Amino acid sequence: MLSFWFKIPLWQRVIAALVLGVITGLIWGPESETIKWIGDFFIKAIKMLVVPLIFFSLVAGVASLGDLRKLGSVGGRAMILFVITGQIAAWLGLALGTLFQPGKGVDTDALQKGEIPAPNETTAVEMILSIVPDSPVQVMADVRVLPLIVFALLIGIGILMAKEEGKPLAKIFDSGAIVMQKVTMIVMELTPFGVFALMAWVAGTLGPDALISLAQLVGLNYLGCLLIIGVMYSSMIKFIAKLPVIDFFRGIIDAIAVSYSTASSNATLPVTLRCVERNLGVSNSVASFVVSLGATINMNGTAMYLGLATLFGAQIFGVDLSMGDYVLIAITSTLGAIGAAGIPGAGLIMMALVFGSVGVPLETIAFVAGVDRIMDMMRTTTNVSGDAAIATTVAVMTGEIDVEEMISADDV
Repeated sequence: MLSFWFKIPLWQRVIAALVLGVITGLIWGPESETIKWIGDFFIKAIKMLVVPLIFFSLVAGVASLGDLRKLGSVGGRAMILFVITGQIAAWLGLALGTLFQPGKGVDTDALQKGEIPAPNETTAVEMILSIVPDSPVQVMADVRVLPLIVFALLIGIGILMAKEEGKPLAKIFDSGAIVMQKVTMIVMELTPFGVFALMAWVAGTLGPDALISLAQLVGLNYLGCLLIIGVMYSSMIKFIAKLPVIDFFRGIIDAIAVSYSTASSNATLPVTLRCVERNLGVSNSVASFVVSLGATINMNGTAMYLGLATLFGAQIFGVDLSMGDYVLIAITSTLGAIGAAGIPGAGLIMMALVFGSVGVPLETIAFVAGVDRIMDMMRTTTNVSGDAAIATTVAVMTGEIDVEEMISADDV
């Protein structure tokens, strides 16, 4: 029986749990809250992973760059494109959330929730000072996002500056990142049970209005991802790389299919590398560096979603956000996406960091956890497409691409 359960792909188990949870909640009604503790257990397990996962992943990601002096034009251009596209994606998520307001109209009176935090009134100077941690240990204990990320980045840079002496520590963090990904996969096996309980609770306690809001969130997630792929990536290929857009997407169709089905950038990495090298004509050196790095830090779909989900939670719980909060959300969404592991459910884990930075209640995670897998599949497709687009663009900039091979490639 157990072997049969694990033979079923996780995403299929999650979808089945989602449907059964909705049906159970609608039939059972408010009494469905008695099983919410199962979902709470799942959410607590996710929050447990936040600090070690982002810390090890960020340090390992920076350390994997190698020698900073040897990165040259390839690494510099790739990093600039990663940051710019990440910011555009995050602001797109904020724009969609502001324009369509998917969290408006949900009656949360029936919920037992904690006190809604007061609006963030931190000044710009205080925000700048707060990113430097007084104590890294305290920052980790308090799960404060910006100081944690800054400290992790500094450790990674220090490892690079130490050169040979820093390699043993780099291996430790690399191993730590891999171990945390494995631990995350263990926690993700709880997803069907958590999703069933949470969806039963949402449907039974809040009724159809909450389900409609979740459906809107899913729709906006897909719309945002399609805009990133169809507008931002296509423009990058057409106007910066000056290559045929249709040929580009034809060349990465295999990677798109695998990424959507697995919801994992890391699992798709071998296919993405093959597509970028063989079908798009990018040199091995550029492809291996940019695509591998992108699978770790280039998460535009996740950045867009974190911005969108934060506004969704703020609208549900009536949290007023200032323009400064919007800027902070955009920054933390981009940095949180960089720290997200390329495995299913990573975006869900990063939510706690972004929500906490602007005072959005963490109960929001319980709302979106039930439908996160459906959205994660599209976000991963967006992330993988971005890896290929940036690798191709950088290859054109540095003359490391065989354009004829890309146009004539029929092995797709």
